[in-house]
This record gives sequence, C-alpha cells and structure tokens, in this order.
Amino acid sequence: MPPVAETVLDEVEAEGGEDAGPGPRTGAPARRGARAAGAAALLTAVLFCLATALSRSHPFGPVTRNVVDLGQQYLPYHAYWRSFLRGETHGDAFLNWNSGFGANFLGDVGTYLSSPVDLLVVFFPADRIELALYVVTAVKITAAGAAMAALLLRLRPGPWPVAAALGTAYALSGWTFNFGSTVPMWLDGLAAFPLLCLVGEWARTGRRPVLGPLVVALAWIANFYTAYMATLGAAVVLAVRLLTAEETATVRRRLAGALRAARSVLVGVGLAAPLVAVVFLGTKTADPTPEVTFAPAAWTDVLARFLPATASTASPALFIGTPALLLALTLPFNRAVAPRVRAALTAAVVLVTLSLQWEPTHLLWHAGASPNGVPYRQAFVLCGLLLIAAWFSVAGGVPRPAALLAGGALLGGLAWAARGSVDIDRWTFPASGAAVLLALIAALLALAAARREPSGAVGGNHRDSTGTAPEAPTGDNRENSTATARQDSARTALKAPARPARLLPVLAVLLLVAAQAGEAAVTGKRIEEQQRAEVAWSPRTGPWHEAAAREVARADAWPRHRTDPGEVPGGNDVLLVGGQGADHYSSLTSETTSRTLVSLGFGAYAKGRHPVTLDNPVTDALFSVGTRMRSEPAEPVRQDAPPRATVTATTVPVPPLVTVRPSARPAGPSGDSAFARQERLLGASVYELPAPRRTGRALAAHCPAGSEVWFWAPEYRGTATLAGQRPVRFDGKPPAVSAAMGALGTVPASGEVRIALDPEGRARLPREPVGCLVRARLDTAVDRLTATGATRVRTTGHTVTAALPPGSTGVAVLAVPRISGWSCAAGDADLRPARAYEGLVAVPLDGRADTVHCSFRPPGLRLGGAVGAAALLALAATGVLHRRRSRG
Repeated sequence: MPPVAETVLDEVEAEGGEDAGPGPRTGAPARRGARAAGAAALLTAVLFCLATALSRSHPFGPVTRNVVDLGQQYLPYHAYWRSFLRGETHGDAFLNWNSGFGANFLGDVGTYLSSPVDLLVVFFPADRIELALYVVTAVKITAAGAAMAALLLRLRPGPWPVAAALGTAYALSGWTFNFGSTVPMWLDGLAAFPLLCLVGEWARTGRRPVLGPLVVALAWIANFYTAYMATLGAAVVLAVRLLTAEETATVRRRLAGALRAARSVLVGVGLAAPLVAVVFLGTKTADPTPEVTFAPAAWTDVLARFLPATASTASPALFIGTPALLLALTLPFNRAVAPRVRAALTAAVVLVTLSLQWEPTHLLWHAGASPNGVPYRQAFVLCGLLLIAAWFSVAGGVPRPAALLAGGALLGGLAWAARGSVDIDRWTFPASGAAVLLALIAALLALAAARREPSGAVGGNHRDSTGTAPEAPTGDNRENSTATARQDSARTALKAPARPARLLPVLAVLLLVAAQAGEAAVTGKRIEEQQRAEVAWSPRTGPWHEAAAREVARADAWPRHRTDPGEVPGGNDVLLVGGQGADHYSSLTSETTSRTLVSLGFGAYAKGRHPVTLDNPVTDALFSVGTRMRSEPAEPVRQDAPPRATVTATTVPVPPLVTVRPSARPAGPSGDSAFARQERLLGASVYELPAPRRTGRALAAHCPAGSEVWFWAPEYRGTATLAGQRPVRFDGKPPAVSAAMGALGTVPASGEVRIALDPEGRARLPREPVGCLVRARLDTAVDRLTATGATRVRTTGHTVTAALPPGSTGVAVLAVPRISGWSCAAGDADLRPARAYEGLVAVPLDGRADTVHCSFRPPGLRLGGAVGAAALLALAATGVLHRRRSRG
C-alpha cells in the first residue's frame, strides 16, 4: 500500500493541528494499532454474524447450530456454568453432583469453561443459553481478529486498514468456521497465538517481563490444549524474528531474547498449574479412547483446503481468503522485503505445512497423542503464519508486478492441483475467482496511486532512475527508516491538490476488504450448511427442555434421593435441565464411571466417554434414583424448530444415598452379565436368568409369569421384539456406542418368552442376553437396604455425611462411582483414600462408628497449587529485579 493510503486512512492531523515537521508523531503507532484492532474486531463480528444469517442458523434463523459436540457438550456445560455462577447448583467448583452420579467438575472447568469470555453466560436468562454461547463464540473470534491486527503492526509498520483486513482474515479462517466455531474452547487458542507472539516480541526486546508471563498464564488457563499449540507456533515466529530483526543481530542478543521468552513461558505455565495439573491428571484417569494411527491427508485435499467453501474433518482447514493467500505467496518474490526476512518466513511456512503431514511432528503438535476426530487441530497456527507472511509482503507497499505475477502463478497452480479433491464445493471456484478479480483491481488502483505520489515519497515500490530497487537497510532498522519516510511523504502528499491520488488507495483498501469479506461470508455459510447435512446434530433448546426443567425443579429432593430427567434431546441432559442423573459427556469422563455404568447395563456413546441414563428399576435402586422423568415427544425432532414433549414424573421408594452392606466382598450370583453385576451390587437375586435357545433370528426361554423381560446386548444393533409387544431399538456399534439394557415387555401367563431379532449386520449377543425381573424380590431388597441404610444424609458442594444405625458393621457404600479424589472416614477417624465396592465409593465399618464422612478433592490440585505458588514468587522476583534495573 502506498504511503499516501496510510496517510489518508489514518486521518492525520488537520491543518493547524499537531506539528507537521518530519519524524513520527508521538503516540501514532499506538493509535494505529488501536484503530487496526478495533476495525478488525468490528469487521470480524459483522462477517461472522452475516455468515450465520446466510445459513439461516440460530440466532439469525430458525435452524439449529448444535452440530456434534456443540450440542452434546459445550451447550450443556455453558448452561451448567451459568447456573453454577449464579449459585443454583448442588455442587461446587470441585464436584458436579448433576453428571455421571458425581463428576470432577474442576477438571471440566479447565477443559471447557475456564476462559474469561465464558463468564458472559451469567448475563443471559436460562432460556437464552444458545444465544449466550453464540455471543461467547463471536467474542472469542472477534478477539482473535483484533489481537492479530495489533500483532501485525507490532511486527512491522504499515497501513492499519490492511492490518485490520488481515486480522479479520485470520479470525474467519477456514479453521474457525470448520472447527473453532463448533468447539468454542479451541477458539481461546486462536486468540492466544497472536498474543503469545506479542509476548515473544516483548521478550526479544527485553520489555514487559511481568505482563508477558501473565498473558501466557491467561492463555493456558483459558484452554491449555490449544494454548500449547499456540505456544509452539509463537516459538516459530520468535525464531524467525530472532534471526532477522536488527535488534538481535548478535548471538548474545538472540540467546538473551530466547531465554527471556523461555522464562515467560515457564512462569506463565506455572501460574496456570493449579488448573492445568488437574486437567492433566484428569486425562490420565479418563476413559481411554482407542489408539489412533495418524494417516496424512492426500496433498490434493490439503491444497484444496486453502480455497473457500471447503469443509472436512480429515484434512487441515487452511482457508484465509484468496487475496491474503495471494499476498503470502508473493513474499518469496518480493524484493522490497529484506532477503533474510523472505527466506526465514518462507521456510517457516513451508516447514510448518510439512509438519502437519509427518507423524513425528503431528504428535509433537498434539502433545504426544494423536487425537480422535479432527487430526489437524493445530492448523490455525499455519493460518496465522500465512497472514504474517502476507503482512510482511504488503506492509511496505503493494508487491511489484513481477512478485504479483509469481504469486498468482503459484495460486493458479495450487487451484489446478486441487481441482479433483472431494472437498471442493460448487461455491469454491466462483467465490475464489471473484475474490481474485477484486484483489487485482485493488492492486492496480494502489499501483496507480503510487505512480501519482510526489517524487520525494519513498515507498515499498519506489525505484530509482535505473529501474531497480534502491539499496536499503535490512531488518527493523530498514522498517523504521521506511516508516519515517512514509510519514514525511504522507504530509507532502496532503499538500498536493491531486484528489484522485487520495481516493485511489481508499478504493483499493475497500476492494480488498470486500474480497476478503465476501469469501469469508460464503465460506461460513457453506460450511454450516454442509455440517448440518453430513454430521450428527442436536435440536435447539425449547419447550421440551423447559418442561423437563420445571418438572425436575418441582420434584428435586436431593440428597434424600436423586432425580433423573430421563432422555432429553441433545445429550448431557442433567446439565441442561437439572437433576442428578448418569448422563455425562466429557473428555475427562473417568474410566471408573464409564466402566462401572456400562457393566451394569447403562448405554454409552463417544467410545465410553458419554454414559447415558438407564430407565431400569434395579439401577434406580442402586443409585438412589427416586424420581424419574419420562418424556413423550409431541412431534418428530427437526433442525428448524425447538422440540415439544409432554414430561411426567414418577416417584418410587429407593434406598438412601448411603447404604450398609454385610462385607467388602459383594454377595450374589456369579457371572459377568449386567444382570449378575446388578444383583451382586444389590446383594439380592432379583432376576431369573434363563439360558435362551437361539433359532435363527429368534430367542426362546421360560420365565415366571408376570415378570419383566429385559434384553441386554451392548454390541447389538437392530430391534428386538417380545411376542405380542412393539419392537424396541438397540444401537450398539462398538467401540463407539454401547447399547443400553432395554425392557421388552411382560412375560405372559404361559411363561413362554419368544424374542424376534432383526439385526443390522451380524447379531452379537452375550452369553446371558435375557433377564426376567421379579418385582417382589426387588421390593424386598429395597426395603432391606432402606432399613439398614443411612438414617440421614447431608451433602455440601463436595462432601457427604451420613448418619448410620448404631452398631452398623460391614461396609458403607456411597452411591457414587469411586473416581480418583474421594477420601472417606468412619466416625472421627482421619480421611483416607476411599475404597471401592463394585466400582462405588466404600467405607469399612467396625460397629463403633455411627457416621461416615466422604470428601472429594480433584487430583493434582495440591501439586498444581505448589507449582503455582512457586511461579508467583518467581514472577514477583522478576518484577522487583526489572524495576531495580529500570531505576538504575
């Protein structure tokens, strides 16, 4: 961009204002940075909302945005976060009583909710939680655009409107639309990358030794997973700057800058340790997902992802806008940029691109574990590097025609090579072609404006009488001298009456912004539409959820017994509507919780990390579920309307939350079926377990008349139908989905049980797939456990205290999965790590204690607190030393 463009768009002081003499104005760089950040934030917000509106998605249309985990995890967690912040939950920061019959909440906070932006949900009413999450998402994306725009101007002076446009391009990259906007916690890493690059700049120049670690700590607290990737990316940018900037031209200065950066990172991560350690140890005890072997995407698909309107979870989302990509591709050929800057930045972009496709570096980007699902979560770093390259190529002026032609040739070759990719959309090439056309017109206008500049002007495209670029200093000295000359030429240009010379650069910038904006809006629209058509989705929250929440609030009797909201569309039901059910979908779902519940007949999704409710009277007795909600949908669930249903509550007698068993070894029938495990944990035989005869697609057995037939086959996918009853659907699909135990009907007077199977594929059945529940036996077992169980139970945020009948012996069992972090004691004894009774929390009794007390503390909290305290001392020492040096 020619200097006059920056002058006109920067609104230099009017005649009679500040001193018009040579040299930069006081505070001008800071004002340009603020303008760039503000403009990028505004443009980003407008375009993100426009893309949502064009796709007819909520809140600007009737269609749900709740695809995959956005509806299953992030929406419910933000709903619970709002309730927690307003003091409306039974749990505290340590323990979530609502999910998974008791879950480590601090770990989930560090995984999903620890960003400061997430606090915004507290300002929205409960029935507007989708709008709250959309605002949180938009604010994070907007912050990323503003941070990148400010960083660009810090790396090299240049026209702030162009920096704003490139900041918006970063915030609205393909990674944002394809991954980030539906996984809001990753967006904190998007904003962290430019901020951590800024920390690297401070470390390189010996500035802000206290603020730097605080920024690192904020990034790692907000989301340590993507902050780790952003830190690696910032290290790449810092390495480029240390090798190319004039202030660090000596080995000693480079080493000092690198050490200061390392100190900032170490202290910052240490400050975040109280939360990071809890999350890290939580992942160690989480239900393990199947190992993933990384398979690099085809290069045709990788190249296609640089283009607009492409979507896929199997290849990296690298779209940054065709004009921005064109500018980045001109960098290797732009002789106006110092050679070592060109070489270093180009090498960084190429090496990072290759690192996406090589397994060792793929594992490095993902902290040693190839992730399930999206394998290119670090792609936002490459998007940022490309935009930094684009900025260095354009900050001093529009690249010369030769560089534009070379970059255009590379872009054309990229598009040609990608033409056969399955990721190419019908909108891809029309959108890209229109953006290229607008960008070329903008470049021609800018070049025309440059030719009209006064002869004294010095710009990125200035040539001497021989037609070659003049000698110029390299590194930051060269940039500073160019910036100073630009200010001089700008003031000279203002005195010239050539009005077109002032309008052409304005038009050029407007066309550049229009090209970037149009592509971003089209890309966002198409990606949302493709995701809704191709992946799982959840409906919008509405009357069904509201009716369930009202019934739960009316019936809630915690801790006398639990209230399970039953099945509500969207998953993680209890976080949305309240209650204390089994539903829990988290990356940190404990292996103990998952395996205990699945072994008892509960269903699970997401390879075990999402156990779901089970409407079974035996498990209700085991987990003290006294009130259960059942919903009858009023209509099929649709994408474009909130669902409606009739919700009813049923309350039955159940044992208390704490019961007493005769010994530490469960009594009951042997066997590994869910029916046998339920009986061992209950301490009574309540099922008849026939040995069914299998003939083709039918099972035949004999059970007591009037008993209830239950079918259990966690790997079965299809329907099972008891003679004379309606078919019941089972959705087993190992290893991702375990089908829940299901009721088929009542045994007729003849006692004959005939079950017709209609499997999808091979019917995989366990050795004991059928159990016939005799209700009278269950009632007797419930009465016995109630009579010998706790007479009073009191809970606080993360503790349970129960009063027991005098002389109780054996073992007290708390109806909570024995996840890491539970400590218990009987009577006045000291707390010790809790024991386990068939997967539940247990406390041995000797007949002398008439109370038991249990408390939960997230694993890693003590270690993280110690590291955080040490980091705080190191930060204080750093601040004191820096202040003394400054005074000296």
